[in-house]
Amino acid sequence: MFVYFLLALAIVVTDQISKIYTVATLDLHEVYTIIPDILSFTYIQNDGAAWSILEGQMIFFYLITSIVIITLVYYLVKHYKESQLFSIALAFLLGGAIGNFIDRILYQYVIDMIRVDFISFPIFNIADSALTIGVGLMIIHLIIDEIQERRKGHYE
Repeated sequence: MFVYFLLALAIVVTDQISKIYTVATLDLHEVYTIIPDILSFTYIQNDGAAWSILEGQMIFFYLITSIVIITLVYYLVKHYKESQLFSIALAFLLGGAIGNFIDRILYQYVIDMIRVDFISFPIFNIADSALTIGVGLMIIHLIIDEIQERRKGHYE
């Protein structure tokens, strides 16, 4: 179980360091090109969720994120022995949720900076990436679990 909490902590630390670095080196809305027409850093302050939905609804975000974090910790403690993939997914979700929650508490917005330039996509951060990876891993886990359950039922 400890290793999963370390993974979540590593995500939080990496996320927060990237945000501190962004604020220290870029002005708000400044663009720094990494790979022309592919990837750049652009410092923005997002007081909403993905695609800036629910802008300014901090009380809502505090409440929901608190519930999510408590639920993720509960499931990680309760089920960490059952599936490594499930536990890794929970750790990514936990790290991502905490990373953005820290911003909301400290600044009343989330610091975003990673921009893909070849498509029209919202600017995001490492915590957002961890949340996306966690959801992807959770979907894979559920598919594998469903396949195993069907096979078990088929052979019994």
